[in-house]
Amino acid sequence: MDIRSLRYFISVAEHLNFTEAAKQLYVAQSAVSQQIAILETKIGVKLFDRNKHSVQLTDAGSVLLKDARDILKKLDESIENARQAEEGLIGTINLGLLSAEVGCFFPVLVREFRRKYPKVKINFNYDDIGKIREKLKTDELDMAFTLSIGLQNIGGLEHKKLWTEPHCIVMHEDHPLANKTSIDIGELAHESFVMLDRQEYPPAFDLMLAACANHGFSPNIINLASRIEAVLMMVDSGIGITILPKFLQLYYSPTLRFINIEGDDFKVDVVASWKKMNRRPSLSLFIEVLESILAQKNDYFSLMSSKHQTKI
Repeated sequence: MDIRSLRYFISVAEHLNFTEAAKQLYVAQSAVSQQIAILETKIGVKLFDRNKHSVQLTDAGSVLLKDARDILKKLDESIENARQAEEGLIGTINLGLLSAEVGCFFPVLVREFRRKYPKVKINFNYDDIGKIREKLKTDELDMAFTLSIGLQNIGGLEHKKLWTEPHCIVMHEDHPLANKTSIDIGELAHESFVMLDRQEYPPAFDLMLAACANHGFSPNIINLASRIEAVLMMVDSGIGITILPKFLQLYYSPTLRFINIEGDDFKVDVVASWKKMNRRPSLSLFIEVLESILAQKNDYFSLMSSKHQTKI
């Protein structure tokens, strides 16, 4: 059915006058009469009772008027939704993030974005760092909030630095070195290490091996685990020590000690990363909001970095 015929029908039904309907539609009266005749022929019912003095809707016309209004309203909404989707005002963004490292600033970012773009749905994907990277590569995620180590090995990425995150030596509070404020890696030559499995995050694992090698020893790794939680549980149980980002101290056992590492070998940037070729309009808007927050003088990310320097 021609949408134009429905629009003409609605105009005549609202004015009950072909001349007035034609004026509203900016067409000739003959064009209106022709469209109504075509519509009546197509649906096989009479829509108007008309004579020289008046035009009245038939019962069939009254029923069609309600439905026609609903149809055109839905059509107009669909067209507007399509336009907003093209502009990114309606859509979906899939975000990947570690459970801890963006916990303080992330709600601020999301609240600001949703205030501006309430029709965009945000899906949150919490996962291990290795899986987040893989999902970013395979386009399962539009943006990942992650650590910068190894990003250079994934082609076609862009990223925004949020803050610099130090790594720490993590040990139980009963360890002989637990009361030190900082430790040189060389002091750990005879320690037992428990580590996150290399398959989960190869760049960090290799960085740790290289740093130890630079200090003249190969770490004695006695156990590996596929999740950070398991690694920290082993450290808390006194099985060994490990090296992990300092932000984790905010989320785990108070009997663990996160001790600064002397030198700059174990610092890494926390970043927001996405593919250059991602053309999702809503993602562009999300990046704009992120950049706006980064540019604010009262910078949440600087605050976050300074909080992580505080020893618990």
